[in-house]
Amino acid sequence: ELNGNNITRINKNDFAGLKQLRVLQLMENQISVVERGAFDDMKELERLRLNRNQLHTLPELLFQNNQALSRLDLSENFIQAIPRKAFRGATDLKNLQLDKNQISCIEDGAFRALRGLEVLTLNNNNITSIPVSSFNHMPKLRTFRLHSNHLFCDCHLAWLSQWLRQRPTIGLFTQCAAPAQLRGLNVAEIQKNEFSCSGQTDSAHAQLCSLSSGSCPAMCTCSNGIVDCRGKGLTAIPANLPETMTEIRLELNGIKSIPPGAFSPYKKLRRIDLSNNQISEIAPDAFQGLRSLNSLVLYGNKITDLPKGVFGGLFALQLLLLNANKINCVRADAFQDLQNLSLLSLYDNKIQSLAKGTFTSLRAIQTLHLAQNPFICDCNLKWLADFLRANPVETSGARCASPRRLANKRIGQIKSKKFRCSAKEQYFIPGTEDYQLNSECNSDVICPPKCRCESGVVECSNLKLTKIPDRIPQSTAELRLNNNEISILEATGIFKKLPHLKKINLSNNKVSEIEDGAFEGASSVNELHLTVNQLESVRSGMFRGLDGLRTLMLRNNRISCIHNDSFTGLRNVRLLSLYDNQISTIAPGAFDTLQSLSTLNLLANPFNCNCQLAWLGDWLRKRKIVTGNPRCQHPDFLRQIPLQDVAFPDFRCEEGKEETSCIPRPQCPQECTCLDTVVRCSNKHLKALPKGIPKNVTELYLDGNQFTQVPGQLSTFKYLQLVDLSNNKISSLSNSSFTNMSQLTTLILSYNSLQCIPPLAFEGLRSLRLLSLHGNDISSLPEGIFADVTSLSHLAIGANPLYCSCNLRWLSSWVKTGYKEPGIARCAGPPDMEGKLLLTTPAKKFECQGERCPRSLSMPSSGNPAEQCFVLRHPPRSHLSILSQGRDCEVALSGCSSNPCANGGTCQPQEGEGAGFRCLCPVGFEGPSCHTTSDPCKEHSCENGGSCVPSATNYTCLCPAHYTGEFCEQPPNFCSAELNPCQHDSTCISTSQGPRCECAPGYVGSNCSKDFDDCQDHRCQNNARCLDEVNGYSCLCTEGYSGQLCEMPPHTAGQPGLCERAECQNGAPCVERGARALCQCLPGFGGPKCEKLLSVNFVDRDTYLQFTDLQDWPRANITLQVSTAEGNGILLYNGDSDHMAVELYQGHVRVSYDPGTHPSSAIYSAETINDGQFHTVELVTFDQMVNLSIDGGSPMTMDNSGKHYTLNSEAPLYVGGMPVDVNSAAFRLWQLLNGTSFHG
Repeated sequence: ELNGNNITRINKNDFAGLKQLRVLQLMENQISVVERGAFDDMKELERLRLNRNQLHTLPELLFQNNQALSRLDLSENFIQAIPRKAFRGATDLKNLQLDKNQISCIEDGAFRALRGLEVLTLNNNNITSIPVSSFNHMPKLRTFRLHSNHLFCDCHLAWLSQWLRQRPTIGLFTQCAAPAQLRGLNVAEIQKNEFSCSGQTDSAHAQLCSLSSGSCPAMCTCSNGIVDCRGKGLTAIPANLPETMTEIRLELNGIKSIPPGAFSPYKKLRRIDLSNNQISEIAPDAFQGLRSLNSLVLYGNKITDLPKGVFGGLFALQLLLLNANKINCVRADAFQDLQNLSLLSLYDNKIQSLAKGTFTSLRAIQTLHLAQNPFICDCNLKWLADFLRANPVETSGARCASPRRLANKRIGQIKSKKFRCSAKEQYFIPGTEDYQLNSECNSDVICPPKCRCESGVVECSNLKLTKIPDRIPQSTAELRLNNNEISILEATGIFKKLPHLKKINLSNNKVSEIEDGAFEGASSVNELHLTVNQLESVRSGMFRGLDGLRTLMLRNNRISCIHNDSFTGLRNVRLLSLYDNQISTIAPGAFDTLQSLSTLNLLANPFNCNCQLAWLGDWLRKRKIVTGNPRCQHPDFLRQIPLQDVAFPDFRCEEGKEETSCIPRPQCPQECTCLDTVVRCSNKHLKALPKGIPKNVTELYLDGNQFTQVPGQLSTFKYLQLVDLSNNKISSLSNSSFTNMSQLTTLILSYNSLQCIPPLAFEGLRSLRLLSLHGNDISSLPEGIFADVTSLSHLAIGANPLYCSCNLRWLSSWVKTGYKEPGIARCAGPPDMEGKLLLTTPAKKFECQGERCPRSLSMPSSGNPAEQCFVLRHPPRSHLSILSQGRDCEVALSGCSSNPCANGGTCQPQEGEGAGFRCLCPVGFEGPSCHTTSDPCKEHSCENGGSCVPSATNYTCLCPAHYTGEFCEQPPNFCSAELNPCQHDSTCISTSQGPRCECAPGYVGSNCSKDFDDCQDHRCQNNARCLDEVNGYSCLCTEGYSGQLCEMPPHTAGQPGLCERAECQNGAPCVERGARALCQCLPGFGGPKCEKLLSVNFVDRDTYLQFTDLQDWPRANITLQVSTAEGNGILLYNGDSDHMAVELYQGHVRVSYDPGTHPSSAIYSAETINDGQFHTVELVTFDQMVNLSIDGGSPMTMDNSGKHYTLNSEAPLYVGGMPVDVNSAAFRLWQLLNGTSFHG
């Protein structure tokens, strides 16, 4: 056992001589390389575990001498390909686990030698295609998993569909990922003719992957040494690329990490482009050995840290682009090998300081971009100012952010003496107070704002937080975030920096979504509390990284079903609570990966006990797990029966209603494609935002559609970082177009029909870095329009008819400070400015000759300066003569000249001379001229009597007492302890109309508060007084009268005594009680004179009672009083060509009934009766209907109406057992669960 260490490599001779070794455990290390021959001496090796390591490649013939190997676990690595000879020699392999890797290539014949294989797992990989008949030679295969891959279901995969259909119990949930029309369908359910190949588009997928010298990935194109995989939706770098490639283009994908040695095999690489991905992690040796590499492009990712030595040995590198990331740490030796680097961009990151000497080794540097970083200009950064003065290579205008006296000043222009460290100054940027700098960027942080930190506990509860604090002390052992307003747990990598964390409490928040990988790095955590949140489903990706978790609390959420990928990977969880959710079904095998599970709380869930859940009852009986007896809610005949007490045949689905068990489906609109939090809905002719866009979307592509205005619902997606609305038909913006988008960094509005933008259109976009208005019809912009856009670094405003008069002088000055416009935008007028660049033309040239443009040019003028928008036009060329006579502006006659639109509405002139206008009204106004205030409550959605309260642009619902939700749609639990109105132990039932009380016997009223007066219909005689009691009454007799109803007159002397007249039978003694005689029956007898045989003691196993000549059967009322300590046994049986059976099963009373057709119906008692006490079992049968009641409780009803025949009254009725021949026939014909005679 060597598991759980830090081994990184297995060399050829590490295990030499271990010839008797049978078991080798190497899981949970850091192994990235295993040399061929490492296991050659282990001829007796039977089990080898290499799971949870860093393996990327599998050497051929690695197991060639391991003929005894029967179990091999390679799961949870980074293996990208399976070579043809990978398992050659391991002929006795029975169990092979390859799940949760990055396999995209399986060579033809890779599994050919594995004829004895019983278990093969290939799920959760990147497999797109599989060679024909890869699994046909595995006759013993009983477990096979291929779900969660990227299968491309064309003609080359048709064989797999037939193979899976022939084996319906294995390979469940294997689904197509492409083409679009088959996405999400089960492979086994697709017909052969649907697997089609059509010409060139599929030719790439037909290429069999071969590992000899690499091959072009199926989804990419390759030519002239260039591998082009741009925008293909990749989440990982493809394996087995052509070894001869010189350039690889991987931009615009969803790649999250660059694994160890990712590019090392490709020695001829000269250029790598990984821009615009989701990369947050780079392995230190990702680019090791690339001596020819001269360009490395990594901009537009989520990189926070550059690992030590990541650029080591890249001596030929000339271009390194790291801009637009989140880098906060650059080590002093990060660039020490880059002597030939000529351009380095660190623009637009989070760098606050740089260690002295960071750029010393960059001898060939010509261009350095450092702007848009929050530099702290204290004494530690003095060296940088000196360096930039001596080497004027920084061309982006890097500026100080702190201290205040140097804020916004260019670093290279500040005198050295101004860089000082003083206790009187603040040297931090607001929002980063918790970060302490040092040269290696890895110091611990102090307590997050408003939180309390003491001895390893960080207390951040009850602070109304909406996200986890960005920086938390490294020494934290317990993190308390309960009672906040966190709705989404983002995958920020925060837990990778907390190696000592043991417990996380997120209870009582609003968590509805956990991004895959949110807990990445939290392997030391053993307790996670998510009680009282709003989760509706769970998938394994949510909990990835929680390898050491032992307790998972998911109580009081909204989870509706559990599928078999919900808890994959949580092998150490011992306690799992799913109490009080909305779970109706659980997929088979959902808990199989929870190998350490000992307590599972499934109580208070509305389980639908149909055929889909039959496995769970069986599983609960076999597994010794504490569960608290979860109960069925549906169907009605099993309501409140514990799952493990229901017999397997009684988990039934109605014919034609076999529901598919819940399968995790990605949340994505039909018109779009979704990859993590990136949603692409381009070129779909959309006029409105499609429904179902994930709430946690960060990038939304809506380009090439038919939008005429910015969709109002955009403001509900508060995590948006990029919105692309280019190539639409948007003609105007309002002041509320981009509200609530505080995280937006990129906004693309190019190639629309924008003429006029109001001054507050971009208010609140403080994170915006790139704004594109290119290719519109904008002639002017109001001064101050970018006042809020403080982070803007790039404005694209080219291909617009800019009218460069004095009204646009402010814009000329603004773009020149910080080079925010790249020198593309040109003036279109006045004539003397035509064709001049906005960026380079001096501001003083922007002038108005004569008077400024008249007020009538403003369009529209609503009286509200915030909504005013000036459209300044230079005239058509035919009118240049007019301009030359000294006029600045041409007023085009149109319907908008008189500013007809009120309240900030935007006026649009209609086509043709004098053809009128139309007003685009802002939210809250309507009518032809926007004069009318719209009532947002006109069509409100408030439910359950909630009243609508209008606001300026929307409305809120004021809910009646105890109702909650945005629209008051969530009713209260009327039967909770504080709201339950039912009295005197009556049963409360919560309905949509309110609580309903089922009164205990003797009580009436809406809340069962009144004691029913049973004396209303009393039968007391001889002037006796009636005394009301609970559920009955008694008679108080006048003197001399006796009897229960005072019906017996006083007797005179000489008459026989009461007991003499009583005539008690069957040896019963008689006693006189007051004025009446009472026969005291011996056990087993009853009746007023003990004349009836009431009970039989069944001692022998073959005892039974037989009744023949049943009158009126099957209309009967049968009452049994039963006392037993045993769980199973026949109570009553009647059957021949049809049957009725009442039996004990697991302590419950089970009634099965079939008047002539099968399968039979069954009902169960909610109560168990095998406690040794006497219980009353009452059975009422009326033709096809049966009622069962225990101890006078609410009856269970079974109605077989529609079945064609009633029971046979000629067959005998057996009680307590039956003859042997009847018993065997009953088993053969009907679904009797036991033939045991009753004992008790």
